Amino acid sequence: MARKKVTVVGAGHVGATTALAIVNRGLADVVLTDIIEGMPQGKALDMMEATPLIGHDAEITGSNNYVDTQGSDIVVITAGLARKPGMSRDDLLFKNAEIIGGVVGEVAKYSPDSIIIMVTNPLDAMAYLAYKKSGFPRQRVIGMAGVLDSARFRTFIAMELGVSVANTHAFVLGGHGDSMVPLPRYSTVAGVPLTDLMGEEQIDRLVQRTRQGGGEIVKLLGTGSAYFAPAWSVTQMVEAILMDRKEILPCAAWLEGEYGVQGAFVGVPVVLGAGGMEKVFEIELSDAERAAFEESVAEVKELIAKLDV
Repeated sequence: MARKKVTVVGAGHVGATTALAIVNRGLADVVLTDIIEGMPQGKALDMMEATPLIGHDAEITGSNNYVDTQGSDIVVITAGLARKPGMSRDDLLFKNAEIIGGVVGEVAKYSPDSIIIMVTNPLDAMAYLAYKKSGFPRQRVIGMAGVLDSARFRTFIAMELGVSVANTHAFVLGGHGDSMVPLPRYSTVAGVPLTDLMGEEQIDRLVQRTRQGGGEIVKLLGTGSAYFAPAWSVTQMVEAILMDRKEILPCAAWLEGEYGVQGAFVGVPVVLGAGGMEKVFEIELSDAERAAFEESVAEVKELIAKLDV
């Protein structure tokens, strides 16, 4: 059986680590593309030389040309600028919108049946841009954020309680950023709700740390931002789609009435399978959770309203 093909746009830390994680799991052949000549080719060759040690056969191609991405099953978009000191969210929005608009045009041209997974920030706005520019149905444009935010929440819960991360499950909804909505009531340790295991103050501290998870790493690194956890988060989504696992994962999805939201990309639990985002998984929210969720949605809508698409 022919191997699946995944293109990763952007060969920086997140893109290259994502490519390696996909190969490491034996999921697909990978095309790593970037505008910088030689960089994707060099990283791809380095990864190819690791495949005998990884133990999976895969063709890893580095390219500066979208022709090589033709016929991809999934396209992961990590290209764009990271936020620099003194740069406002609006500056980042407009600069990355320019880059992503061009990328999506090429993706739609060469891989018209692909599923797009957006990673570039500001994530919810870039996913909206990809949805509008590609003309793809909503099932085939998804944003990666919730898997990462939930993984961070799960990590902090495991660290706090001194238990295995394998026993922790967490739900995080809403936009990707300070307004995200971690849901302690739906977060569990070996099936036991978090609210039965920790006091309110303890939970609030972990929720706050989750919201600022990316910023904490940026501060520690001094330059650059997180890439290991984001790359593995994307890879979990890629695996759910390519293996048609029907896995319920929190992703940024275009809502058409679910959760009372019309026309916005927002982080919600979805069923991921061969068709992409196959279903929005709706859960009951308390009044406080819904209020926080609606506040997050309003921030996302404010951001996408600035894009002239």
